[in-house]
Amino acid sequence: MLTGFVALYIFMLAAFTGYEIIGRVPSILHTPLMSGSNFVHGIVVVGALFALLNATSLVEQIIGFFGVLLGAGNAAGGYVVTERMLQMFKSSDKKKA
Repeated sequence: MLTGFVALYIFMLAAFTGYEIIGRVPSILHTPLMSGSNFVHGIVVVGALFALLNATSLVEQIIGFFGVLLGAGNAAGGYVVTERMLQMFKSSDKKKA
């Protein structure tokens, strides 16, 4: 069983590890990294939906709703940012007929 201290320790360890990994990614690889991140946010939405559908109290339903809302917004925003980043790599030369 996880106690509050152990859960906080795991969260802090995951945050530090994520920061160290992302901080070492070269700029050219940020677009593929964003695509992978969008996939993870999709999994977060599925988990939040599962939590929402299994909620028994009003507080659990509110937390589940906000989890779905924030996860979906994060995933959609990530796809928009990825699309903009990919547009930067396309040639701006327009071929004249």
